[in-house]
Amino acid sequence: MALALIILGVSSCTKNFEKYNTNPNALSVNQTIAILPTAFGPLEQAIYSNYQVAQNLSADAYSGYMMSPDPFRGGINNLNYALVDGWNQAGFNDQYNLVMGPVSKIAATGARTKAPDLWAVALLIRVEAMDRVTDRFGPIPYSKAGTAITSIPYDDQKTVYQQFFNQIDTAASNLQAYIAANPGKTPLAGSDLIFNGDYTKWLKFANSLRLRLAMRIVKADAATAQQQAEKAMSAVGGLLTTPADDAAIAQSGGRSNDLWVVTDPYDDNRMGASFQSYLTGYNDPRLPVYCKPATDALFAGQYIGIRIGSNILSRPDYDTYASLNTATTFTQTAPQLIMTAAEMWFLKAEAALRGWAGAGDAQTNYETGINTSMQQWGVSAGSYISNAVSKPVAYTDPKNNVNNSPALSSITIKWDPLAGNEQKLERIITQKWLAIFPDGQEAWADYRRTGYPKLFTVVNNNSNNTINTDIQIRRLPFPTSEYNNNGAAVKNALTLLGGADNGGTRLWWDVNKANF
Repeated sequence: MALALIILGVSSCTKNFEKYNTNPNALSVNQTIAILPTAFGPLEQAIYSNYQVAQNLSADAYSGYMMSPDPFRGGINNLNYALVDGWNQAGFNDQYNLVMGPVSKIAATGARTKAPDLWAVALLIRVEAMDRVTDRFGPIPYSKAGTAITSIPYDDQKTVYQQFFNQIDTAASNLQAYIAANPGKTPLAGSDLIFNGDYTKWLKFANSLRLRLAMRIVKADAATAQQQAEKAMSAVGGLLTTPADDAAIAQSGGRSNDLWVVTDPYDDNRMGASFQSYLTGYNDPRLPVYCKPATDALFAGQYIGIRIGSNILSRPDYDTYASLNTATTFTQTAPQLIMTAAEMWFLKAEAALRGWAGAGDAQTNYETGINTSMQQWGVSAGSYISNAVSKPVAYTDPKNNVNNSPALSSITIKWDPLAGNEQKLERIITQKWLAIFPDGQEAWADYRRTGYPKLFTVVNNNSNNTINTDIQIRRLPFPTSEYNNNGAAVKNALTLLGGADNGGTRLWWDVNKANF
């Protein structure tokens, strides 16, 4: 379905593109280029299209951040590994229809050569959106997407990532050239919901996206990972460095913050038990910024989350557990984060641990990452960084002790220069996980790649033995719509995947070997 619709998206109206698509013969190429900026806001918003079913009821829970009190589908659903095709297909199809299709249109206008700066931003949005798709499913149609209505071949994930890096090359080069020739100009001002047309920040985003993707593949292709990471860390324009650089999508056109939607009006979202274990164990100053305490009469005022896979019979059973702070943080109009400067410091900390050129000092980067996150959320770090005592705590469910679990990690906060690389990495990824909240998609990818932070397993596993409870879920199956409309290509994609089309099969970059 997605691959058929992407073709329609190239030749029919998508979001605000109807402004020039209604009668393409009535506009010159230059006129078309002139009104292209109207397409960028919808493109950016589409990164989080259908958020609840595309991310919240999968990656947000699999990352340990969140859990729903709602027993969807009689309690048999993604949250206990009974994977729901109707939910997961949104995380596949939407990016083709709402991002790939419009970007193909932008290419068709001649933007590659006539408006290379706009093309650069379009490419970066495309890579950011499609990385989320490949990291959910594995092989995807990418290089040939948009070339036919049926039988669109899939690319293996290594090929997809190489195309991502090539497209970041193009975007960064275009932006550098434009900035040099047009200092201070902002053609996308008023249309760009992320950086309001500031190309210097888009260039930082390009370099930072490269670093993020480079680290993702370190266990699958160490040479390329190091090459791309070092390129990112030495690139013209630099990385996201302070909270002022953070990439977040502003709300516009009546759209509301997705976390507010699923937590408040939907009432379907609560704090995850793993998130509680670390935040309360560390007495983390970000806790009241991220979450609000339980309202249940038995434990009101306490931060008690819900363990993934809990047997929830009815919403009232767990509706009163700790939730997200939608009063002052994840409000209806709050911008939606897609990448932060704090993340970059933790990526550099890991790069330094691996001995990569230009990474700097691991401890300095680690501590700067923590401080940058605290600054981002408006809290004081105090003595947090020097805390060598506090550890994650056990989880106790006040209403059902079947869900209880001892703490799975004893990692502390203070950097230990004498520790081995594995323990250092656990520290880095654990603090990175706490800092990049609420991006469950990125956090789930980090967990699969490194095994950190150590997360509570599902209490009830309804995967019919396709997902190992201890190893946890590794991917989402291809949607039925693809089998129905692109069946031959999906069959070949399973060869590229290298395993069964279920949640237990690892992706290309998710290599089952030691981190060092």
